[in-house]
Amino acid sequence: MIDYMNNVRFFLKTCLEKRPILTNSLIYGSLCTISEFSQQTISKKLSKPIEPYDTASITKFAIYGTGIGGPLIALWYRFLDKKFPGCSLKIAVKKLAIDQLTFTAGLLVVFYTSMSIMDGKKDIFEECRQKFIPTYKTSCLFWIPAQLMNFILVPPIYRVIYIGTCSFVWINILCYLKRQKVE
Repeated sequence: MIDYMNNVRFFLKTCLEKRPILTNSLIYGSLCTISEFSQQTISKKLSKPIEPYDTASITKFAIYGTGIGGPLIALWYRFLDKKFPGCSLKIAVKKLAIDQLTFTAGLLVVFYTSMSIMDGKKDIFEECRQKFIPTYKTSCLFWIPAQLMNFILVPPIYRVIYIGTCSFVWINILCYLKRQKVE
């Protein structure tokens, strides 16, 4: 088992070094897909009668994670690490502030807008207008501690994977927030 895990780690590291954007995008897209699937599984267990899986929604999360969110996040962290090298507390707080105040807000707009486009909504900004503030507040509560750990403890090559793993939890929250009806 240890040899298998070492082989997986070596393969992953090689892929991340040779094709970082593609590898991170595929991993992030997979995590988005699994998150939506798990969110639907949880929702179905709580609802009566049990409904079939919404494969269209799962596909939209796969498209978003692999083709939009994954590449954006990979490029963003590459930029942050080049602009602010190091992992001291001062650098980590600087990265965290820039990330939360600029990138996170923009990524939430991209998320809601791209999902509205894939849903074929006439007003692609309506859901974003309704849900941005509560989603952003929730995002800050979740991501500020996660990102602080990311910028202090996680080596740059594994940043998007760490974020992707945190995103598994976050996207479950995001899926829940997206499903909420706003009056």
